[in-house]
Amino acid sequence: MKIGILGYGTVGKGLVQMIEGNKNKRNIEIKGILVRDKEKYKSSKYAQIITENIEDIFNHDIDILVELMGGLHPSYEYIKRALENKINVVTANKDMLAEYGDKLVKIAKENNVSLRFEASVGGGIPVLKPLIESLEGNDIESMYAILNGTTNFILSKMYNEGLSYEEVLKEAQELGFAEANPEADVEGYDAARKLSILSTLAYHRRVYWKDFYLEGISKIDMKDIDYAKKMGCKIKLVGQSKKDKEKVSGFVRPVLVDNDSILSKIDNEYNIVVFNGDSVGEVSFVGKGAGKEPTGSAVYSDLIDIYDKRISNIDSFIQDKIEVEKVISNNCQVLLRFKSPQKEEIIELIKDCVDDYEIIEDNDELAIMVYASSEYEINNILCLIKDKGYCKESRKLLKIS
Repeated sequence: MKIGILGYGTVGKGLVQMIEGNKNKRNIEIKGILVRDKEKYKSSKYAQIITENIEDIFNHDIDILVELMGGLHPSYEYIKRALENKINVVTANKDMLAEYGDKLVKIAKENNVSLRFEASVGGGIPVLKPLIESLEGNDIESMYAILNGTTNFILSKMYNEGLSYEEVLKEAQELGFAEANPEADVEGYDAARKLSILSTLAYHRRVYWKDFYLEGISKIDMKDIDYAKKMGCKIKLVGQSKKDKEKVSGFVRPVLVDNDSILSKIDNEYNIVVFNGDSVGEVSFVGKGAGKEPTGSAVYSDLIDIYDKRISNIDSFIQDKIEVEKVISNNCQVLLRFKSPQKEEIIELIKDCVDDYEIIEDNDELAIMVYASSEYEINNILCLIKDKGYCKESRKLLKIS
């Protein structure tokens, strides 16, 4: 099997390491590696096949194009060209699949070639293949997940070491866990793209990532952490989706989770995905969500599936988009924080609107855990408080069981 690799960063090197380590099992020949600056790789073992020109890759008679560059462009154009030329494709690019998965799956089907993307979600966790194949007989009713190692590292450090968001973000950037511009991670975009891929495959309709309710962790402060500890909880950036007939509800947001919850045990760069199937019940997948060896392993497994001519059904990407509801429509618990509040007025208003609540703090600010019949009810309370001028600033933090 002859392959061309686009990108020779962390994942690219992890893949090459896997290929070299398994030479006695599979004969995979690397014909070319595309990089931005080949001068950096003068001393590389593969210097002779490293190129800055995409044509050098396509001029070879390759069976599989492996795209590990990331980003939307020119990755999309290169993958599209490969599929149209009847070249199988393996990619780790969740951004592109979340945005253009429908178009690329359609082109792959038209040309009778494979598009594989196990490494796009959960790094080294084998989660897409079990979802597509092992759980095929199940009706997946819901899922919840921690899908971003950067934010999980930040929240873990804030909780365990008492460091501020800004301090931990700086450390994460220095360690290479966070980009210089961390927006995609800390604002929840990365997790939402991964959740959309999982939801599309699980519910057999296309779920677009921008349709989820999206909230990142950049506003989480030490007060939130203190309240979480006081309530026997941790804060995690969680992606959740549920299917109900012809609709899906879903979000990516920081939430409170009980200390005895499986989510609370997932720290640092680890990820977890939990599916609820009508027959199998709850099934969990846990592992490292990023890194050279774990992600390289996932890419390598896709190569072997193509090598062994294993076919996976990913037609859900070319189905119509399903409507996504962003607000929790059933019973929920929400921590409300009010800065510079008119405390008595706010408490009286909440008492009139809901059946149950608990005051967590009544000092410099007011913090109340509210038990409501839906998030719509919570949003209505916040609107009333704002309209009446009872508080300059308010925030909410959902608690999930």
